[in-house]
Amino acid sequence: MSTLAAAIKDSPHAVKTLQIYKTIIEIPTVAGRGKVPEMAAYLAKEFSDVGFKNEDIQILPTGETAALIVRYQGNGSADKKPILLLGHMDVVEAFDKDWQRPPFTLTQDDKYFYGRGTIDNKLGIAMLSATFIRLKKEGFIPNRDIFIVFSGDEETAMVTTKMLANARPELANAEYALNSDAGGGDLDKDGKAITYLVQAAEKTYVSFELTLRNKGGHSSRPRPDNAIYELSTALLNIRDYHFPVMWSDMTREFFKVSGTQLSGELGKAMTAFAADPTNKKASDRLEKESSYVGTTRTTCVTTMLKAGHAENALPQSATATVNCRIFPGISVEDVKQSLQKVVNNDAIEFVTLGLPVESPISELRDDVRAAVKKAVHARYPNVQIIAYMESGGTDGMHFRKAGIPTWALASVFMNPDEMFAHGLNERLPIKTFYDGLDHWSIILKDLTAN
Repeated sequence: MSTLAAAIKDSPHAVKTLQIYKTIIEIPTVAGRGKVPEMAAYLAKEFSDVGFKNEDIQILPTGETAALIVRYQGNGSADKKPILLLGHMDVVEAFDKDWQRPPFTLTQDDKYFYGRGTIDNKLGIAMLSATFIRLKKEGFIPNRDIFIVFSGDEETAMVTTKMLANARPELANAEYALNSDAGGGDLDKDGKAITYLVQAAEKTYVSFELTLRNKGGHSSRPRPDNAIYELSTALLNIRDYHFPVMWSDMTREFFKVSGTQLSGELGKAMTAFAADPTNKKASDRLEKESSYVGTTRTTCVTTMLKAGHAENALPQSATATVNCRIFPGISVEDVKQSLQKVVNNDAIEFVTLGLPVESPISELRDDVRAAVKKAVHARYPNVQIIAYMESGGTDGMHFRKAGIPTWALASVFMNPDEMFAHGLNERLPIKTFYDGLDHWSIILKDLTAN
């Protein structure tokens, strides 16, 4: 380790960020365990200890979970509306028996930190929290208010998210929001920085429940109209269906820039798609890549199955959950109708689960782009900053729908193939943790310094 690298690791800001990161990863804030309030209380004390007033720290209990709001008071010199900083404290469940390392203990080897939430989204929570603490210790006073806005159930029902986006008057008049839960830089397999991505749009998240019912019977007397078989046929039809290719100026720009940075067949396909999105050869090649298929079309995939009631009885019902990520501008109802045509079975009942959120694109502002550029180029000079559409879903969709433009710009730089969020053995390159320590400080100072 170089002298400079050692000094960075030993700096008070690095030590505090790692302490917060370790502590919150080791609080299992998954649905059903009721641990989010504990994490919120821990963070609230950290803010209080460095001088944030009690009235500027709010823990908002909601059922078993909670949200956290922290106001960093500005001096009002800019006469501008507040900026919101988003993140979520909850994580997806993880079980010791499935992982090679304990999921709720921060461990490391010579290259990675391991643990549930190391990427999604406790890295963002730790970076934003430590940055507030750092700026407060430095005596920094922004020219407007800045709010930390941490939700407590982004991975499930988003009840706290909806409350924060729609029912908090101190947040409702924000000029815009910056989200720590998406965006970031892509590295190739050799560690070369390719691009830095700012999330400016999200696909609509919706799940449909498909159920086929049958009067059943004894398993010793099989019937041709077995509910499981019929539903399986419908699901295979969905598997084989390709939604039409779609694009926007933003997604074409994304592929144009990314394609010039990547070599080989994939890079050529990106460049060809950017030049002509109707190029079927290019779109077919991109569809093979799990990292990019969602950028080219709506996708639907079966994620859950439930069927039968006894091993010696014919199934009286079979139910599948089909999860879709819908391209902006396409309605949930249009996708539902497409799936109904694809399954080609009028006996299958379709139920739309929850209340899907269709959110607009947030066109990237020049001042935000400039601030991100300053932070990114401090690490990787000349890397291009481009807006993109997220295939997954984040808290940002609710803030966009509420009329607050939102961009996600995480501090992370890593190879997309190493992204194990929601999966086994989630990990974060140690280098990107330390390299990103100044990311949010640079951005916030650039946007709010007097």
